[in-house]
Amino acid sequence: MVSVDRGRYGCVIDESDDDSDFGHRRLLTAMKARELGKGSVVVGDRVLLAGDTSGSAGSLARIVRVRERTSVLRRSPDDTDPQERVVVANADQMVIVSALADPDPKTRFIDRCLVAAYDAGLEPLLVLTKADLTAPRKPTPRKIRAFYRPLDIPMLTTRQPLAAQTLGRLHKALDGRISVLIGQSGVGKSSLVNALVPDAGRAVGVVNAVTGKGRHTSSSAIALPLPDDSGWLIDTPGVRGFGLGHVTPDRVIEAFGDLIEGTVACPPGCDHLSPDCALDEWAAAHDAKDRLDSLRRLLRSRESAD
Repeated sequence: MVSVDRGRYGCVIDESDDDSDFGHRRLLTAMKARELGKGSVVVGDRVLLAGDTSGSAGSLARIVRVRERTSVLRRSPDDTDPQERVVVANADQMVIVSALADPDPKTRFIDRCLVAAYDAGLEPLLVLTKADLTAPRKPTPRKIRAFYRPLDIPMLTTRQPLAAQTLGRLHKALDGRISVLIGQSGVGKSSLVNALVPDAGRAVGVVNAVTGKGRHTSSSAIALPLPDDSGWLIDTPGVRGFGLGHVTPDRVIEAFGDLIEGTVACPPGCDHLSPDCALDEWAAAHDAKDRLDSLRRLLRSRESAD
């Protein structure tokens, strides 16, 4: 399933003989069987169809079953609301897009995305955009990379115009994968999609000069095939935040793999917020105070609105 629009579902039939091959595809429109219920089908789902599957003009197939998902990326309205919303299904990589300027990078938003990625079993890739707009006293690519280097996650940096070498690296990172792009509004996500999938035609927005926030340019997720059938790229709407109310505190801590060593000396049942938490001393000795601050902000936000 590649798109949703007012109760109509865009589906692609893969006519290859090998499930591991991206094969030859045919696009058609379908409606969902009533018995499947509300919110039961999302972009990325593999579904079984009945009815007219010709894909001809005016034809309408019917989604009758959703196959078991290999992964589910979720987000909640906020950290105090455990009601989850499925963003996409069956992705295996999360591409977290963050601008280095216009708007400034939000490391705490990146941390939230990493927690959601690890919770869903997705491999993260951090893409830092707008390196050409960085100015003195602003975070540089080197500083952001150093901040996340302890997690050993792959990172790429882009600038405009996008160099052919950088585009090649992006294609290599996405090759053979089902990747979901996550990022706040205005970070250049749509520009990346248009460069990677020339026929995508995604609308590109601007950043408000007063608020420093971007404008939403897409309202729903859409899965796009990469050139030469080399994978899928799922573009999602720009978001202001990424609620983690559905993720347990233990799972939040697991996402901060660089701090796990410091929790060994914590007292039993430590919530990592109390004065006797061993992480304070460990973080001071390992130059990890900023990372510990990010962890504690996430843990506290689960108890009250941030």
